[in-house]
Amino acid sequence: MDHSTSVAFLGLGVMGGPMAGHLARAGHRVTVYNRTSARALQWVERHSADGLDVAHAATPAEAAANAAVVLSCVGNDADLAEVALGDGGALAAMAPGTLFIDHTTVSPAMARRIAAAGEARGVLALDAPVSGGQAGAEAGRLAIMCGGTDEAMARARPVLAAYAARIVHIGEAGAGQSAKAVNQICIAGTLAGLSEAIRFAQGSGLDMARVLEAVSGGAAQSWQMENRWTSMDAGEFDFGFAIEWMRKDLAIALATARETGVALPVTALVDQFYAAVQAQGGARQDTSALIRHLPECRR
Repeated sequence: MDHSTSVAFLGLGVMGGPMAGHLARAGHRVTVYNRTSARALQWVERHSADGLDVAHAATPAEAAANAAVVLSCVGNDADLAEVALGDGGALAAMAPGTLFIDHTTVSPAMARRIAAAGEARGVLALDAPVSGGQAGAEAGRLAIMCGGTDEAMARARPVLAAYAARIVHIGEAGAGQSAKAVNQICIAGTLAGLSEAIRFAQGSGLDMARVLEAVSGGAAQSWQMENRWTSMDAGEFDFGFAIEWMRKDLAIALATARETGVALPVTALVDQFYAAVQAQGGARQDTSALIRHLPECRR
């Protein structure tokens, strides 16, 4: 796919806005749609000022009508259905042979529904949820896990390369979303252990910087430890991936687990902890605010 490809991007939140920007800077012609049109108009104004080939569309269908590739990054299953399906959705306006890539974290069932709707129109579809958060989107260093056909994957790679550090084709439609659930399960368990470790270190009166230096060099090391230990210790949670979105993702994981007969006792417990923090007003705080469910005890 050459850099003159016409691309539509639906959803300009903290993830979608930077991703669409990377596509424009890669040389694609990018038409954007956002439910709040003011945000889309601001995005176009900002990127037009940089001399990029960008435009705004009033509806998903309008954005998708002349695009070779349509990408979406919205909130949940219902939001994706709104922008992709139905008379005003993107798929109804897409020509056979075009490609729909969804970056939203949704249920595997929703991903398969999109793929089936695309197939009925001759449109290729790829579920491609991402990991790396807002910082990864802004830096163009996201990890992308993909579900769909080999043809869809091959067509998507040159587009995804604009903002990806890692692209992995997991399997058929829905497999990308299942892999994203795996990702969130791992993060939830890691943050639960990290929260308890930090409270234990605080209560033991240890030098927190020295503890971090010691344990981050061994088997306990993780991205969360390297990037969140200090801020969790300081009680700073105003960045990263919000708790309300993590709970949405964990709900998908737990529902899928019930359908497949898989037990996720730790994930279910961590979700309850997140619910408690959410009830304390932490819905928009970073997922590392999980530590707030544990009382602070410093010596």
